[in-house]
Amino acid sequence: MKLHMDRGRVTGTRSKMIYGHFIEHFHRQIYGGVYDPGNPLSDEAGLRTDVLEAMRRIQVPILRWPGGCFVSSYHWKDAVGETRTPLFDKAWRVEDPNTFGTDEYIDMCRKIGCEPYICTNAGTGTPEEMSDWVEYCNLPCEGQYARWRIANGHEQPYAVKYWSIGNENYGSWEIGAKCAPEWARLVKESAKMIKHVDPQTELTAAALTDLHWNIGLLENCGDFLDWISIHEYWDGIHQTNDYASYEQVIAYTDQIGHSIDEVRGLLTAMKLDKKIRIAFDEWNLRGWYHPNVHTIRQGVTKEEYLYPRDKNDDNTKYTMADAVFTACFLNELNRNCDIVGMANFAPIVNTRGCIYTYPEGIVLRSTYYVFDLYVNLLGDVVHDCWAEEVPEETVTAKSGEAVAVELIDTVVTSFSDKTGCAVAAVNKASEKSISICLELEARGAVRIHTLNGDSTEAYNDVGHQGVSVTQTGLGMYERGMEVVLPPHSVSVIEIGVS
Repeated sequence: MKLHMDRGRVTGTRSKMIYGHFIEHFHRQIYGGVYDPGNPLSDEAGLRTDVLEAMRRIQVPILRWPGGCFVSSYHWKDAVGETRTPLFDKAWRVEDPNTFGTDEYIDMCRKIGCEPYICTNAGTGTPEEMSDWVEYCNLPCEGQYARWRIANGHEQPYAVKYWSIGNENYGSWEIGAKCAPEWARLVKESAKMIKHVDPQTELTAAALTDLHWNIGLLENCGDFLDWISIHEYWDGIHQTNDYASYEQVIAYTDQIGHSIDEVRGLLTAMKLDKKIRIAFDEWNLRGWYHPNVHTIRQGVTKEEYLYPRDKNDDNTKYTMADAVFTACFLNELNRNCDIVGMANFAPIVNTRGCIYTYPEGIVLRSTYYVFDLYVNLLGDVVHDCWAEEVPEETVTAKSGEAVAVELIDTVVTSFSDKTGCAVAAVNKASEKSISICLELEARGAVRIHTLNGDSTEAYNDVGHQGVSVTQTGLGMYERGMEVVLPPHSVSVIEIGVS
C-alpha cells in the first residue's frame, strides 16, 4: 500500500476537544471511581490522585458531566452546600448521596486542567433551573445563586463555557422524553434564559441523525446553538453483554462516520455549517451493560437489574478490538475536524472506560493508550492524504452480513508550533502484518510508536500487562520508505518531529 499527502491541502486544524471525555453518576464512575473519600490514594477532597494523574497524562481537554441518563431527573441544588439531600436516581434506580456535586466537579476539572462541560436536566427540569445553574457557576456576585457559591467558599466565578441542554431526550428510555415540537420549544426557551444569564456560554442540544428531529430543532433554535450533539455506541449490548468478536468489531469500522456525514449534510443544507459544529459528546465502541432498566419490563430484584452491572468491570473484555476501533474513530474525527469540534469518550473511568479503578490502584485499558498516542504525538494540522492499493478483507458482521473492510486506516498530520509530521496508522488485520510505503513530503528521523498485544484478545488487568506501547527508531526518512505495521495494531509514525 502507498500513502500520499499534499502538504498544501489542509483538511483543517483539529480542536484538542475531539479527545474529550465523559463521566456519569453510573455504577462506579464517580463513587468508588474518581471520587473515593477515605481511600489512601485520595486527596483531601476525596479525589483519587492516581486517576487524576492518568487523566492529566492524556491531557483531557474537556469533561462532560453529570450525565447521561442520570441528568434527566437530577436537581443540582440538592448537591451544593453543606447540607446534601440524597437522591433516588430514577434513571439507574440507586440512591446517590449527592456528596459529589457541582463544586466537587469543578474542583476535579481544575486539578486535571480541563474545561468543564455541564449537561442540564431537560427531562424533569425547567429552563429556569438550567439558567439558575449557570448563575451559580458564572455570575460574579449578582443574585442568590452566585452569592450561594460565594457562601460555599468559591468567591470567583467558575466561568463554565460549555453547556448542553438535555441528554438523549428523543429516546423513549429517557426520563422526560420529548417529541420533536416539544423539544424545539424547550430548547429555545432554555437557551434564551441561559444566554440572558451569560451570553458567552456555548450551547449544544440533544440530537441524533433524524431529519424530522433536527430540522425542527435547528429551525427554531439555530440562532441560539453553537453545537449539535450526537451519541453512538456501535456494539449495543446494554441488555445482553454479548460482545462482538474482533472480526465483528472490524466490520463496524466500514461505515464508522455515517452520523457525521448525515449531520454535516443537514447543517450544510440549512446554511448552518459555519455557525454550528458537531459535538460527538458521547461515544464508545460498546454500550454499557445495564439489563432490565431501559425496558418495558423492569427488573424487580437487584440481582436482575443492579448487580449485573459489575460485569462492566471485567478487564479481560477490553482488548485490542477496543483499541483498534477507538483509533479508527479518532481518525474519522480528525478527517472531519472542520465540522466536528468536540467529542467525549464515554466514560473515562470504569464501566467501559479507559481507566479502571480498584482500591489499591488503577488499570490502564487498551483504549487509554490510544488516547496517549494521539494526544501526545499527533499534530493539530490535518492534511489531505490518500492511499493506493489498500488491502481489503471480507469479514462477517454481527448481523451476519459479509462486509468488505479496508485493513489500513491512516491520517497524516503536521504541527502548527513545530516541524515534522506524524502519521496515525491502524492495521485492522487480525493476523497479518502489512507494509505501507510512505510517499510523503517530509524529512528527518523516523520513529514508530506501536500499541499492540500478542493477540487480538490481549488485555490489561490487575497484575497483568498484555497491551503496551513500544517505540522503535527507523533511521532517516527517504521518500518511498517502507514501514511494517503489525497485525491488530495502532501506530503513530513520527518524521522529523522536533
